[in-house]
Amino acid sequence: MLRLSKKLLFAIEAVVDIAYHAGAGPVRSTDISRRQGIPRRYLEQVLQQLVHHNILAGQRGPKGGYRLARERRRISVGEIIRIVRQLEGTADPANEPDGSELGVKVLRPIWNEMQQQMMERFDAMTIEELCDRAREKGITSEARQIRDFTI
Repeated sequence: MLRLSKKLLFAIEAVVDIAYHAGAGPVRSTDISRRQGIPRRYLEQVLQQLVHHNILAGQRGPKGGYRLARERRRISVGEIIRIVRQLEGTADPANEPDGSELGVKVLRPIWNEMQQQMMERFDAMTIEELCDRAREKGITSEARQIRDFTI
C-alpha cells in the first residue's frame, strides 16, 4: 500500500535537498538535517540505502557528503518510493489472498488500480521537476552554483 511514512518523506526531501543545494562539493548530512529538520538517525539510514541503489553517491572524509549519482532528470520520485518501501518491508494488505469476496473482487482491484496510477505519476515526476518547483516557490539554494551532474 502506498502511504506517506516519515521515512519516505525524509528520503524524498533529502534527495531534493542534495539536488537543490549541491554546489561544487558534496552535501553533508548535517546540512540536510539542519535544513529539513530530519533527525540524523533516520537520515543516515535512508541515505545509505539511496547510495546502495545508485540514487546517491557518497564521499567519505572531512570534505565528504552526498551527491546525486545520476542527473536530476534521470531520477524519479517513483524510484525513491520503491526503495523506501523495500526498506520498510511492510506488506500491502491489498495484495493478500484472503478476505471477503467483496473486498477481494471489488475493493482491492480498485485500490490497486489507484495505486498503479499514482506510481505512474511518481515515475514520471523527476527530481529536476521538484527542484524547479522549489525555485518557483522562492526557496533559496545554499549552493553558489547549482550543478546538474558532476563526473
